[in-house]
Amino acid sequence: MSTLFLRTLRDDPADAEVPSHRLLVRAGYIRRAAPGGFSWLPLGWIVFRNVERIIREEMDAAGFQEVHFPALLPKEPYEASGRWVDYGDNMFRLHDRHGAEMLLAPTHEEMFTLLVKSLYGSYKDLPLCIYQIQTKYRDEARPRAGLLRGREFVMKDSYSFDVDDAGLQRSYDRHREAYIRTFERLGLPVVIVSAMSGAMGGAASEEFLTPLDVGEDTYVRCTSCDFAANTEAVAVPVPDSVPLDGLPDAVVHDTPNTPTIQTLVDHLDERGVPRHGGGSWTAADTLKNVVVKLRHPDGTVEPLAIGVPGDREVDLKRLEAQVSPAEVSPFEEADFARYPTLVKGYIGPGALGSAGTSGIRFLLDPRIVEGTRWVTGANEEGRHVVDLTMGRDFTGDGMIEAAEVLGGDPCPNCGAELEIARGIEMGHIFQLGRIYAEALDLKVQDEAGKQVTVTMGSYGIGVSRAVAALAETNHDELGLIWPREVAPADVHLVIAGKEGGPQRPAAERLATEMEAAGLRVLFDDREGVSPGVRFKDAELIGVPTIVVCGRGIDDGVVELKDRRSGEREDVPIGDVVARLTTTA
Repeated sequence: MSTLFLRTLRDDPADAEVPSHRLLVRAGYIRRAAPGGFSWLPLGWIVFRNVERIIREEMDAAGFQEVHFPALLPKEPYEASGRWVDYGDNMFRLHDRHGAEMLLAPTHEEMFTLLVKSLYGSYKDLPLCIYQIQTKYRDEARPRAGLLRGREFVMKDSYSFDVDDAGLQRSYDRHREAYIRTFERLGLPVVIVSAMSGAMGGAASEEFLTPLDVGEDTYVRCTSCDFAANTEAVAVPVPDSVPLDGLPDAVVHDTPNTPTIQTLVDHLDERGVPRHGGGSWTAADTLKNVVVKLRHPDGTVEPLAIGVPGDREVDLKRLEAQVSPAEVSPFEEADFARYPTLVKGYIGPGALGSAGTSGIRFLLDPRIVEGTRWVTGANEEGRHVVDLTMGRDFTGDGMIEAAEVLGGDPCPNCGAELEIARGIEMGHIFQLGRIYAEALDLKVQDEAGKQVTVTMGSYGIGVSRAVAALAETNHDELGLIWPREVAPADVHLVIAGKEGGPQRPAAERLATEMEAAGLRVLFDDREGVSPGVRFKDAELIGVPTIVVCGRGIDDGVVELKDRRSGEREDVPIGDVVARLTTTA
């Protein structure tokens, strides 16, 4: 450590929001280079390469072959697939000196497709699975949380090519099993959940989420069956419709000073307005109509209204997943001014939809079925309508899964309660199907001599993100605690004694013996540094085993400390190497 390019910090960086960001900077693993971009220091780069090695070993063991593409790519393949436009502002675009449009790759489906097209033309060439580990670029509007959400990051992305859907399923299953083994070796707990495909396109997809409160993904798990899904992919159980015959007419009530759901239901109860089924009014009896703006990749902006039960908010992540590649932004005061029939706080279905006074497209939550009765805005200041009935008094222009999913909601599979959790997306596997092969005309000759379009799968793991996830799941109040296989060293050797004492020569001999036995040693041989600082650095850096050459040297023993459990043990110095080689 006297020559290691390292400087630990006692204070947290001002911009650090999550433990991994805070500790990786403080322990000297990474340094911020730009918003959403980080430089790797020696210890960090060792951990990164260990993560990369494990991923590569598992990909190779599964029979996948490694290739490597440039990050700077031409526009034309992405234009052919439609993603030059669909990626919108998330893609880094540039011109070369000749004026040709290019991009920094956010992902490489198009390039893999064209590479296979240039070399293969027969069913005999397939199946094929190839992968790369490479830097990706996405122009995140708000990069945050250190390595967890950056503009530049490293990803392992692999692609399968098969003649038919049965082959795709086999390739998908091989990747799924390889991912399970990979995360087990990394020491990262993961939950496999159903997911949306988003900008990737394609059909079935699953995410591998590491459960963490700081994660940006919200997912649900059934308390009874094995159902698990990202909330973006949860399908709401649709209730049965209700016959329209005999339902009471809709009635408009004066409801002054009730711009919120809670003030509205309180007012209805105070005025004694009868509720169907009896009892007090609740937020679930109301229909909330939320207006947003969609900015499409071609630059056009469209207003959109979403009707949801009033006891739920519109989940923007769920909404964005449904309207992708469009981006969602708030409906602002200037927008209301352009649509005078929208009365803020009192918007009702009469102003919405293709038949409404505003003409704004109106999509409804699946729970709003024919015959259901609602309290909602009457499109007049201080007035709401009671018993407005779906299918009789109003309709929408379609349905959308955009309402928030709540703990206790029924499982789509078995009806038992769902529980909510948060996690970090560590891997994502997609059954792409033929979307890219059709766009780029990737075909092979089948056994009958006919040209058939190849079917594809896409499979990603966040390599740099895995370093952050490992830090998030392996730390305490003192610092990092790395799993041994990814740690920057097996042993952190600390001298704790006065300069000129017997501790230094004993530690130097021990370091030589440990390295000769194949152990990776981080040796704190710094002079002029107090034992207290050395101990704090050892705990902060997080090597799995700390060996202390201290006062026990006079008795021929050193202290072994397990960084994770905190257990300490005095061991004869002659037995240390044998002890450590059996645990490393």
